[in-house]
This record gives sequence, C-alpha cells and structure tokens, in this order.
Amino acid sequence: TGKDYRLPTESQWEYACRAGNVGKYTFGDDVNQLGNYGWYDKNSEEKTHPVGEKKPNAFGLYDMHGNVWEWLEDVWHSNYEGAPNDGTLWGNTWVSGGESNKHLLHGGSSLVNDDELRCANRHATELTERMNHFGFRLSRM
Repeated sequence: TGKDYRLPTESQWEYACRAGNVGKYTFGDDVNQLGNYGWYDKNSEEKTHPVGEKKPNAFGLYDMHGNVWEWLEDVWHSNYEGAPNDGTLWGNTWVSGGESNKHLLHGGSSLVNDDELRCANRHATELTERMNHFGFRLSRM
C-alpha cells in the first residue's frame, strides 16, 4: 500500500472501541445489546466467526467486542503510574519498563463473558503464547 502500519497502542485501541461513547461498551452500558456487536460466550458456540457479521460501532469498526483478543503495541504495566502522556492519541506508546516479555490484549474473545468485553478491560499475555482466539488489527501511521 505504500503506507506504514503497526499494532495500535492501548490508548488508540480504547479510543477506537469507545467511538465517542463513555459507556462500558461501544454502544453504551446496556449489556443486552452486546450480542448485536460481538461474539462471546453466550452466542459464539465457543468458536471465532468471520469479521463483519455483527453491527459496527459509530466509527464503522467491526468486532471491537469479542471474537478474538487483539494484540497491542504496548508492553504490560499493571497500572498507569508513569504512563506517557504527551497529549496526543498517536504518541502514547508505552514500550519501555513494565514486563517486556508480555504485551497487552484488548477486546475479549468468543470464549469470555460480557464483563471481559468492556472497552477498558485489559489482559496481558506472554509474547510467545499463541492461541486460536488471539488476533490483531493494524493502525495506519
């Protein structure tokens, strides 16, 4: 494409997931709507599904909740103490300190419950771990 891409940062991913909403999910707080937007333990039959079968969020992004956990650029930090804050969405990559052998995952998967699908839910995993419910979404720089 001639463009540069990378994994999104945690702040980019959460911004994209919320799509201007301040609720737990991309559509607000009504957990009863979750099945319209994502695949999770109550509707997935414990398998992943093709992207785009559910409703997109207000930014037009599909599968921000469930289906597969999405790898992020940032290394794992157990809290936000010392997090970079340069005032821009694109500059908040946190790739130093923390546990450099682990990276963040967001979004949940087809195997988890609704609480793990919240926009702010975070999960860490070893860089060497591979699962069929791990995936990624690229951000154009």
